[in-house]
Amino acid sequence: MTDKENMNEEVENNTTEQEAQEVAENQVVVNTPANTDPEDVKAENENAQVQPAIDSDSDAESMSDVLRDVVDIAPGDLVQGEVLVIDNDKQVIVGLGGGQEGIIPPRELSTERFDHPSEIVKVGDVIDVVVLRDVKDKEQGSFVLSKKRVDQRKVWEDLQKIFDNGETIDAPVTRVVKGGLTVDAGVRGFVPASQMDVQYISDLNQFEGNTYTFKILEIDPNERQLILSRKVLLEAEQSKEREAALESLEVGSTVKGTVVRLTNFGAFVNVGGVDGLVHISEISHERIGHPKEKLSTGDEVEVKVLSVDKEQERISLSIKDNLPGPWDNLEEEIHVGSVVKGKVKRVTDFGAFVEVKPGVEGLVHISEMAHKHVETPHEVVAKDEEIDVKVLSVSPAEERISLSIKALEDAPEPQPKETSKKSAPKAEIKQPSLRDEDEDGSFTLGDQIGDQLSSFMNNDDEE
Repeated sequence: MTDKENMNEEVENNTTEQEAQEVAENQVVVNTPANTDPEDVKAENENAQVQPAIDSDSDAESMSDVLRDVVDIAPGDLVQGEVLVIDNDKQVIVGLGGGQEGIIPPRELSTERFDHPSEIVKVGDVIDVVVLRDVKDKEQGSFVLSKKRVDQRKVWEDLQKIFDNGETIDAPVTRVVKGGLTVDAGVRGFVPASQMDVQYISDLNQFEGNTYTFKILEIDPNERQLILSRKVLLEAEQSKEREAALESLEVGSTVKGTVVRLTNFGAFVNVGGVDGLVHISEISHERIGHPKEKLSTGDEVEVKVLSVDKEQERISLSIKDNLPGPWDNLEEEIHVGSVVKGKVKRVTDFGAFVEVKPGVEGLVHISEMAHKHVETPHEVVAKDEEIDVKVLSVSPAEERISLSIKALEDAPEPQPKETSKKSAPKAEIKQPSLRDEDEDGSFTLGDQIGDQLSSFMNNDDEE
């Protein structure tokens, strides 16, 4: 470079620096209040440190932090967010970080019933949500979220632990459906009708709205299947009660019980949690055709324990053994020779059994039915007929009473036999005697035979 060129470049540099200084001084003057001394302003500007409008290093660091907060979110992801707003449509706006937001519709907020989302979450709460889908309309958020499904996932995990440990849950019955009931166990559970009680229940509506304890029979979180049972718990409870009752019952003791069922052959009575059978023959001292003649379901009765079979869990009971016996002091009520009214209970070939008092039957023998000859008792009496009988004998120890019908009737007078007019009266035949003739002129048998032989021989000679 020539000397001339170097000099020109130096001039240009000096001019540029001078011009820049002039511009700076002009800016200071313009921005300085009018009453400020120019020398003071100039000194202040010289000492001032000019800061750039944007710090390039600080800006780079802030953008890095923002980018780190931005996370790729896709449907199905489990993320955490902060409740920002609850809008007028009861939708919950959740901040997901990095400037991203999502919305929780009311139906996806909770498994519990609520009137307003504020009952479930508050602004500022940090909650776990699952991403259902992204949305094109990003005015209220970029994603549709669900808190309920996260809660359900935790519920399924808890229910699985309960099932594995053989534990129980308490849940309210929400409604009656076809084949059973639905319950709210945090997730929807189903109770088959046959698993609600130990007995058949025709009307399941009585359970709706009530809370019961259930045992989990089947669980499948993937299929969202939860099958529950109340019956197995009731059966287990009854089994314990039966075991305790069987241990406490003693043969010969008298206990109180409740009639729970009637059958043709007897009545089942619950005593201390176990059912015992009172055979029809042990219900009453009198004969009955069906237990309903004396008992009704729900009756409180006193029973005597006849036998206990712990292995078969069978108990035999008696009601009549606790009742006064019909034969007790019977002689004071029914006297020999008295006439009583009774009802024919049975008719047999040899007579009829007549009930003269509940539980007391006496026999009218066929020979005591009439003064005339009776071929069969059915000629005289019929079953269920009410008749008067006379008491012939009473034996409480043997539980026997002899009765009579004909004793109440007068015996007919004997009729004289009629004789034939044509027949002559028979001559009296004198029986021969084997004794010798005595002082009163009797003949011996030899004399009589001898005379008859002599007469016979004389007649032969004459001929």
